Amino acid sequence: MNPPHPRTGALLTVTGTALALAGPVMLLRAADGRKEIRGELAAQRITFPDDGLPADLMPYAGRTVATGDEARAYARYIKGNLTRTTAGRSYAEITAELHKAGGDDEELTALRQTAFTGESLRASLLSAYQAWQITTLVAGVGTALTGLGTALVATSRALRTPPAHP
Repeated sequence: MNPPHPRTGALLTVTGTALALAGPVMLLRAADGRKEIRGELAAQRITFPDDGLPADLMPYAGRTVATGDEARAYARYIKGNLTRTTAGRSYAEITAELHKAGGDDEELTALRQTAFTGESLRASLLSAYQAWQITTLVAGVGTALTGLGTALVATSRALRTPPAHP
């Protein structure tokens, strides 16, 4: 086997050290992101009702929304309510109906406001879910970088250690 280039060990050490330092920074950023998301969700004081939930959401009954997955579940709950309330029509469709009716229909105006509010709440909750998913990704990448960096530094050290001759 040919010996490694003299600078190989230095390159591995520098790269490994940089990655091993970047990994924990990413882990801290992921933890900070999760803390911020939890704080924002807690400030909203959103709680699932104790009963009347669809079967797939029953595990959330009575729980306060505190995580990205719970935010996504509550967004599904709102979607179900909106679908029933608007007979499956979107905000844009209701707005078109209202304009077609001359813009003076109080029932359609109220329904449009309900659709707008519900869709806005859903979007906010789904944004919290997406941010939660990004923190998961950042934590995973941070863990991988830490491991890879550590492995590169160990490889560099192994390359510098002369083989033992019997």
